[in-house]
Amino acid sequence: MNIKDYIIDVPNFPKEGVIFKDITPLLMSPEAFYNVIENWAIALKKLKVDKILAAEARGFFFGAPLAIAMDLPFVPVRKKGKLPRETVSESFGLEYGSSELFIHKDAIEEGENVVIIDDVLATGGTAKAMINLAKKCGANIAACSFLLELDFLKGREKINDENIIVLYHS
Repeated sequence: MNIKDYIIDVPNFPKEGVIFKDITPLLMSPEAFYNVIENWAIALKKLKVDKILAAEARGFFFGAPLAIAMDLPFVPVRKKGKLPRETVSESFGLEYGSSELFIHKDAIEEGENVVIIDDVLATGGTAKAMINLAKKCGANIAACSFLLELDFLKGREKINDENIIVLYHS
């Protein structure tokens, strides 16, 4: 199965010059979606992992089922105003703007090993923000793992001191 057959390039979204990777067809195919989660769990199995972290929204699509497949807790990383208890935050730049992410302050215990999950490694801004959030909470980063990497945007350089696992390159 070629997972790239389930990802559609959408030019000029959300703004002119950006080629958006639409993963909706992947999510709509139970066979392809299951295949991705299964392969991801296999790729991460060799690591010592205590928790899976993923940012809304598209990271949730993969982080939550992956946590279930690996029998691990899932920690949501959210946008402003979405978490009800005390949080830690991190601002970051995107290829088409800026944003801020939040995590519950008590979501990670000192010394826990986490894997950061997201759909696409583009410029690395979101991943770096999640790394910083996890470290502020005392976590060790076991890996940063992505469904797809857009090699030409060089996001890997922003997070080059971390273990990076990518399932598919573009």
